[in-house]
Amino acid sequence: MNHDYDYIVIGSGFGGSVSALRLSEKGYRILVIEKGKRWKPEDFPRTNWNLRKWLWLPLFRFHGFFKMTFMRHVGILSGVGVGGGSLVYANTLPRPEQAFFISGSWAGLADWEAELEPHYQEAERMLGATQNPELSEADLALKEVASLYKQSDRFEPTRVAVFFGEPEKEVEDPYFDGIGPVRSGCNHCGACMTGCRHNAKNTLDKNYLYLAEQLGAEVMDGTKVIRIEPEGSHYGEQGYRIVVRNSLKFMKRKRSITSQGLILSGGALGTVRLLLNMKRKHLKELSGLLGDQIRTNNESLVLVHSRQKEKDFSRGVAIGSIFPPDQDTHLEAVRYGSGSGFWKMMAVPLTHGKSVVGRIFKLAWRLISRPASWLRIYVSRNFAEDSMILLFMQHLDSTLRFKRGLVNLRSTISQGKQPSAFMPLARELAEATSRVIDGTPFVMATEALTGTPITAHILGGCVIGKDIKTGVINKDHKVFGYSNMYVCDGSAISANPGVNPALTITAMTERAMAGIPEKK
Repeated sequence: MNHDYDYIVIGSGFGGSVSALRLSEKGYRILVIEKGKRWKPEDFPRTNWNLRKWLWLPLFRFHGFFKMTFMRHVGILSGVGVGGGSLVYANTLPRPEQAFFISGSWAGLADWEAELEPHYQEAERMLGATQNPELSEADLALKEVASLYKQSDRFEPTRVAVFFGEPEKEVEDPYFDGIGPVRSGCNHCGACMTGCRHNAKNTLDKNYLYLAEQLGAEVMDGTKVIRIEPEGSHYGEQGYRIVVRNSLKFMKRKRSITSQGLILSGGALGTVRLLLNMKRKHLKELSGLLGDQIRTNNESLVLVHSRQKEKDFSRGVAIGSIFPPDQDTHLEAVRYGSGSGFWKMMAVPLTHGKSVVGRIFKLAWRLISRPASWLRIYVSRNFAEDSMILLFMQHLDSTLRFKRGLVNLRSTISQGKQPSAFMPLARELAEATSRVIDGTPFVMATEALTGTPITAHILGGCVIGKDIKTGVINKDHKVFGYSNMYVCDGSAISANPGVNPALTITAMTERAMAGIPEKK
């Protein structure tokens, strides 16, 4: 059949951008569909108080790049826009511990650590991974916490996707023999997660996606896929018809596009929701495990507001250091740029407890007995300068299942314990950090009141399995039951990495695309 494209890639994050470049290099006609906008450095907001530019709330005409999704069992932070999560992530590119490669539904289907090694190396090259050269106040505080735990030798600067040239000096492409875009050196302003306004962050629109477009790949932004229909049969041997509509306008006119193959790269939220919507009528042969084995990376986010006014905790890159307090855990020092104080409006003092009533009582008593320590955060003139954020992650396993809801996805418990905002070690580390910087630990109000944890790394839902009864995709990322349909994004992660997953998603997609032959 004469299709509009050889492959349509749905989503432009780490999986989608890699897929677009590698398939373009093999001679395929590629279309990348992204529901968010394309951003230039000068378009990003200066702080996260500019909610219209920062948040993705299309119903209210907020077309930013940062999305918050709240479900019964988890709150999710994610990215929207050309470049996907790379626009909002903290640049950090760690590799998981060995346990990741030998656990979960993909265990034993390949020697994953060995097979992914060359693809990790290529991903690090493409993303410009390099060691953070400058430890700032938050990193030095984390180093002191590591010393308290007798782990100083395991504390280390992060490897990050940032160009550390001369601060704010523009140079010709430093990565791809001159065929990439011009870049500018990092000035360590700490505003990586509100969009890099200085052209130093190695987002996907400056490497994989940029190079793919030079080879002819097309990017359709502001567009949402609402339907996938196999052409000719139920199994897609003759390709697929994709129905899309504008995601930025009230008048949402539909149109259809055809392709021989599909790469689904909308992340655990986008891909899982789209396939669940299609399973009822259009893609009936999808595995019954679709939406299962969702992982939260066992995360906890804690804000520590310091009384040491002489220190500026906003300086540096978004995540400048990391250390593992035990074999199952990683802790990172996180920051926002000066002026970004939105999160303080959602924060309450760190509170643990088994019941909602008990936690509310503790918060009320805290406000009555120590009002200054609580209220100080809200009157802080520059919350980002006065605070550091702790990102606590574990590879210990518990899983959720996502199902179709009336409006959005809904979550249920799948296996193991329910993800919890109340992890004793996370609290212990937060209190240790508070002592080091003379601060008060705060958490999101949703965590304290409902016990629902927040994660920036939602994973799984289209996991790798031996067959359709044990997974949604095979070890080459091909969807069971369908021809030429692949899933390459965080939903394909099939075990808990316990660290930031961007590098792993990139490496897994590199491996999957290497298995697709050149176009004849």
